[in-house]
Amino acid sequence: MGRYVFKLPDVGEGTAEAEIVAWHVKIGDLVAEDQPLVDIMTDKATVEITSPTSGVVAALHGAPGDMAPVGGALVELETQAEALVGEAAPAPPKPEAKPEPTPAPSPGPRPDPVRMHSRTPPPQDFAAELAKLRTPGERPLASPAVRQRARDLGIDLRRVSGSGPAGRVAHGDLDAYQTRALTPDASPVSVASPTAPREGVEEIRIIGMRRKIAEKMQAAKRHIPHITYVEEIDATELEALRQHLNATKRADQPKLTLLPFFVRALVRAVPHHPQINARYDDEAGVLSQYEGLHVGIATQGPSGLMVPVVRHAETLSLHECADEIARLTTAAREGTATRDELSGSTLTLTSLGTLGGIVHTPVINWPEVAIVGPNKIVERPVVRDGQVVVRKMMNISSSFDHRIVDGWDAASFIQKIKGMLEHPAALFVD
Repeated sequence: MGRYVFKLPDVGEGTAEAEIVAWHVKIGDLVAEDQPLVDIMTDKATVEITSPTSGVVAALHGAPGDMAPVGGALVELETQAEALVGEAAPAPPKPEAKPEPTPAPSPGPRPDPVRMHSRTPPPQDFAAELAKLRTPGERPLASPAVRQRARDLGIDLRRVSGSGPAGRVAHGDLDAYQTRALTPDASPVSVASPTAPREGVEEIRIIGMRRKIAEKMQAAKRHIPHITYVEEIDATELEALRQHLNATKRADQPKLTLLPFFVRALVRAVPHHPQINARYDDEAGVLSQYEGLHVGIATQGPSGLMVPVVRHAETLSLHECADEIARLTTAAREGTATRDELSGSTLTLTSLGTLGGIVHTPVINWPEVAIVGPNKIVERPVVRDGQVVVRKMMNISSSFDHRIVDGWDAASFIQKIKGMLEHPAALFVD
């Protein structure tokens, strides 16, 4: 029997620590090599850490929400291997009077003796070994995406049988639970009267992605004196062009939304306002103005707000931009976006248009100095040349760092975008 001490590896260049988001094992669990141990988060990327060897969990270092240092002990495993790959804790010395040493007690609850064998079972048998019902009150194992989907569906994960390692609940288990719930012989579920008083209080510790978002928003509002500017544009011609391009596109071309047109407008506008395509280091007092435009696309994922980055937007055609936006936002929503894809933006677009809303006051993606957000398009009567006509109108909401961008410059920037979007041919004319 040996003790394997698994240390948190370096999960990203320059990372000194990472937050523990969720454990997938508990003390006493028998784990197989490559079985998920824990989800950790650094910056905006969540990483699933797997076990480098098989064994029984003897100790866990840290709880969800704690910060774990790179190189620090993360999990301790009792193993059967004589020679361990990695760093193992030294075995206690043998007393001369006894041929066999007395093993030191493991930290925390002792492993279940039923799970301790004289020889470690092969990894392929571990799933069957661990497929046991959860004890009352035990938190089910599931990925953040599965937990979010269960909340959206109104499913209590404690009632779902998990098919994954250590009883981990997967998307297929949610599908199976829904299917059983819809069968005629399913047990009826009691529903409280809608007028009955609800006294419950759920306390939720803010960790993981939600905590990162909270910290970033707090830093943005604390550091940046925001100035918000809203302008109305006539999007009738823009919508006509978009619909025409979608109706005549090739089979290999993506469907166009409004966002690629906005990116195109930003590409054309920022050379005239270089201080807006910038990042401000207020501690050093240095403004970095970028020649290339790296557009952040604010994206709502299952774990919260993420900002994947369309790099060098000035090099992309309209359809190439649409392709890249679709690829990056899909990766962000599925939790597969890389660290590089989620960093380095110089100007951010945020759109709530599909949800409606007349105006909003976007928070700047610090340390950038500006953010632009289109709102919904609505048909309404307007006066043009003395006549009342129906036009497709939309507001643009924008915020700027008032330390860097004066009100006049902010308005001039949005007016330039307005002019190109109201006359979309100007987007393609040098």
